[in-house]
Amino acid sequence: MKQFIILLFLSLSLSTLAQTVIKDGKTYEVKKEKIFLEGNDVTETLEITEREAIFKEQALILEKLALKQEVEKLEKEKLIAQKKEEKRLKKEEKKLKKQENFKKKFNKANENLEKAKAKHAKLKKNGDLSPNDEIAWAKKFQKLNKKVAKAKSKL
Repeated sequence: MKQFIILLFLSLSLSTLAQTVIKDGKTYEVKKEKIFLEGNDVTETLEITEREAIFKEQALILEKLALKQEVEKLEKEKLIAQKKEEKRLKKEEKKLKKQENFKKKFNKANENLEKAKAKHAKLKKNGDLSPNDEIAWAKKFQKLNKKVAKAKSKL
């Protein structure tokens, strides 16, 4: 919307301003349908072919200017699209990195649980666990299971 307003403003200002046209070494200014040479209206004194040539030259200049503005507009749109794409890629990379971190946390929590189970089994096999130790181990297993479940839910 902002670009549209700027483009509209530029086109209106260009149509109201005098357009400079150089023909046969003389610099003419064209305002609307009148041709000025050194500030004097020479529209009627010029031959029809010269007037048409000057108006055609003015039309070419205006067309080139419009094309230039269109190219600038397209370049800006391209730049904006490129920035949006970069932003989207960054967001996607961030999301991927976050997912990897969740996976690492899940693997670590699972690994800790397995290590604790192995240690508990070893102690139990050797008969080194008292009833109080069994309660502590049960609490530890419960805590580790919660961590694994939490990490799994984030995956």
